[in-house]
Amino acid sequence: MNKKLKEKIIESLSAVFPVTIIVLFLCFTISPMPLAPLMLFIIGAVLLIVGMGFFTLGADMAMMPIGETVGKQLVKSKKMNRIIFICFLIGVLITLAEPDLKVLAGQMPTVPDNALIFSVAFGVGIFLAISFLKILLGWDLGRLLIIFYFAIFTLAIFVPKDFLAVAFDSGGVTTGPITVPFIMSLGIGLASLGKSKNAESDNFGLVSLCSIGPIIAVMILGLVYKADSSSYTSSIIPNVNDTRDLALLFVHNFPEYFLEVAKVLFPILFAFTVFQFIFIKLSKHRFIKIIIGMIYTLLGLVLFLTGVNVGFMPAGHYLGQQLAQLDFNWIMIPIGMIIGYFIVKAEPAVLVLNKQVEEITNGTISQKTMMNGLSIGMAISVGLSMLRVLTGISLLWFLIPGYILALSFSFIVPKIFTSIAFDSGGVASGPMTATFLMPFAMGACESLGANVLTDAFGIVAMVAMTPLVIIQLIGLLYKIKTKHSLENEVVLSLEDAEIVEFCIEE
Repeated sequence: MNKKLKEKIIESLSAVFPVTIIVLFLCFTISPMPLAPLMLFIIGAVLLIVGMGFFTLGADMAMMPIGETVGKQLVKSKKMNRIIFICFLIGVLITLAEPDLKVLAGQMPTVPDNALIFSVAFGVGIFLAISFLKILLGWDLGRLLIIFYFAIFTLAIFVPKDFLAVAFDSGGVTTGPITVPFIMSLGIGLASLGKSKNAESDNFGLVSLCSIGPIIAVMILGLVYKADSSSYTSSIIPNVNDTRDLALLFVHNFPEYFLEVAKVLFPILFAFTVFQFIFIKLSKHRFIKIIIGMIYTLLGLVLFLTGVNVGFMPAGHYLGQQLAQLDFNWIMIPIGMIIGYFIVKAEPAVLVLNKQVEEITNGTISQKTMMNGLSIGMAISVGLSMLRVLTGISLLWFLIPGYILALSFSFIVPKIFTSIAFDSGGVASGPMTATFLMPFAMGACESLGANVLTDAFGIVAMVAMTPLVIIQLIGLLYKIKTKHSLENEVVLSLEDAEIVEFCIEE
């Protein structure tokens, strides 16, 4: 086995293993699970581990180099209209095949899947173009976020409440395993043209802005369609009678996810190949390495998505149902927090973000620091989401104070921490959230007889919000620590000067 691939799979195992153990512990104690969903979960976990290993290696070898190279090539053209159009087109194309978005669309009643998917895709495309203008013209990210989120919460006044949670969730699910590596790398390439004084922070922020477009798009969609929770249909656990049925369930889903992933990767590869022979002209060795990386990415995502959709979704839904029926169903809150703390480690895009943050900041912000911050944020958000499921508290009671706090921090923490924080919010809410935590909340809502559209939906939005505060808190602590160190250095320098002066006088 390839040495790097082996390392990636071991990393994936360490990330997925804790969640698997927690679920198995619950299955053998307070929430017994039928063998069918349990076996689906175990096989899904294995596919997830192997798939995430292939994907992260493929992202390193192909997705990130392609994004960065295309970004730099666009900058060389120096034609703003062309760059804006291509950014818009890239945003639309990669979002149309984002797996997480299809999961969300399939779970949203009354709205045609294609209407939701295309609305979100156009939202991402428009805001990716705005992101380029932000880099080119040196616009401040914090001010942009304040303007756009003020528009979002103003629009929320007029949007039907059954659409609010779905709209905020759409902002999280669009920044998934395909979108994040490409957009972040594209940003690095485009940043070389920027006029901002904070060039380092310009490498980040594209993901956060691209998360805003879908929220506004779905809110506008909510003014056209009327959502009705009574039209929601409960998920059905697949009927598995024997091991043959179990195997066929996975085998039948492989082609579906293969086509989904291939539909987005092939246009990217095709466009890059055209760029390669006309403009870029990389060495033969590097070009072949990128092709192999794309194959790894394709294989990894197919395995990953098959594992989480076929194996994790039924298990999450069943666990939510069973825990909500307990006399002490409040236990869902601490259990949700524990699952949330560990499940973010299994998000493939999180690993990509953390690595890129460490590289761009030259180790100032380590992968370990980022992961700890995201894990704490995830635990808080899932715990609050379970509280919402049990009590029916409106999502806005959490989102409005959370975003006010996050946007307030943007004025006092270093700019790079604000950019990374808002990117982290979108990255943390990936396929593990969409295919395990969301069904978990839905299953609990069904058992409690609550409104699925208002109480279960919104968990992705909560997951996307808390890292904004946590990562900026890390930035604030870093700022205080740095300031304290500088003050100590100044004091020591003054003391040294006094000693030298004393020696001269003597």
